[in-house]
Amino acid sequence: MVLALGRKKQRVLIALSILPNLFLAFLLSSDPLITLSPPHHCRLPGPSPSPEALNTSLPWEKGARPRETGSPSQCKQYANGSQSSVVDCESGWEYNVTEGPLSPSVQWDLVCGQYWLVPVEEVCFILGVLTGCLSLGYTADRLGRSKTLLISLTLSVVFGVLVCVSPYPSIFIVMRFCLAAASAGVYLTLYIARLELCEPSLRLVATMLAGFMTVAGELLLLAVALGCQSWRGLLGAGAAPLTLFLSYGYDLFCVSAALCLQASCSLVCHPCGLVMDSKPAWTLTLHPSLPSSLLRFISHGISHCYSSFRGDVRGTAPSFYWTYLLSVSAGGGAWVLLWATVDRCGRRGILLLFMTTTGLASLILLGLMEYLSETAITVFSVLGLFSSQATASLCILFTAEIMPTVIRGTGVGVVLALGCVGRLSSPIMDLRNHYGYFLHHVIYSSLALLAVLSILLLPESKRKPLPQTLGDGEQYRRPPLGRRRRDNVPLLATPNPET
Repeated sequence: MVLALGRKKQRVLIALSILPNLFLAFLLSSDPLITLSPPHHCRLPGPSPSPEALNTSLPWEKGARPRETGSPSQCKQYANGSQSSVVDCESGWEYNVTEGPLSPSVQWDLVCGQYWLVPVEEVCFILGVLTGCLSLGYTADRLGRSKTLLISLTLSVVFGVLVCVSPYPSIFIVMRFCLAAASAGVYLTLYIARLELCEPSLRLVATMLAGFMTVAGELLLLAVALGCQSWRGLLGAGAAPLTLFLSYGYDLFCVSAALCLQASCSLVCHPCGLVMDSKPAWTLTLHPSLPSSLLRFISHGISHCYSSFRGDVRGTAPSFYWTYLLSVSAGGGAWVLLWATVDRCGRRGILLLFMTTTGLASLILLGLMEYLSETAITVFSVLGLFSSQATASLCILFTAEIMPTVIRGTGVGVVLALGCVGRLSSPIMDLRNHYGYFLHHVIYSSLALLAVLSILLLPESKRKPLPQTLGDGEQYRRPPLGRRRRDNVPLLATPNPET
């Protein structure tokens, strides 16, 4: 059905499905900029005081992290100009904004006693993405790709506008939750429909180009943030262009919706052949996605360890720009390596390599920290971040290729949702002021190495057609390890339409 469109039109549709990722990156990757809290101190009466006056008017506090030098207090000041007692800031705060736009923390003074609202916003945003992946992934299987895309796009534009005009932190947090859910639905629907529009030989290339478009959007987001002085304008720049995609969203995915409908009809039109095997087919089809869900959960959880490792251990917190560019560059480099190796070496082999590298890099940093130089620490941190990004990206592609069309939205949504659960470790660690990072890192490192065993249970989907029904999906399951007479059977057999 896809080939009946003609190669030229097919590639035009694929290109149109890739373009929205440029602006989705504004909405889904803007949270680090939105929650950025700049250095601050109590506002003192009179003109701006000199550094010497600040040292005499503000109490001195020790560093919050090991080996970190002290600094003037950010939340306390001396009472009545004397150094005998300290009180909370009486006249507000002054901020030293050197990185990013003016964030809600500056506008609403979400610091000191109100700082807890910042991690809460991060948690709600991640939970919004989780909710959108689960609910709209299921909706894409039931209502179709085109209807789900239009609903998600419309909600993204509406909630994007409401976020920009939010007058209070509570309303802002609720709107961010809704915006995250709608944006995740757009991303998920585009991902699935794009894969269904592609021939087996084009799936990796199209997915890689979409990943590069997301990386370009994240870099463009940083460039806009440098020139934009308000977080409202930053979010508006991402939500407004999505209205353009409403004009062709329905026609774009008619083919993908037809494929899903065809798979559903084939499932309904042959009930006699599925009555006795309906329950085992469902169980066996969902089974291959479970290792992918676990791998994505671990890769997202452990990536926070690498991005903040130098600050947690050595007490020298990296700048925001360094952390952001490191993460984006690792994502772009991961896509380049996936494009060069996955179609040659297979999905399972590359996934096994990256997951092993993730765990080993983490264990080396934990066990040999005292013996490594600064350069070695940076190299292993970048290597671990790079491999975790590659693992997360490959898990989504793997799941989308092995899940049948009739439940592909639900399966990919579950994998993305498990990744969100792993991402929750970052705001939770920030809320606890990075206490317990060592145990957190040990747990994820151990899980990364143990998850290598689950990769052996996955099939190989390289250059194979997408399964349409639950019966087709059962062919994409590796035979049990205990049955020796089937050990020599290929891991993935192409379904025979005549049987």
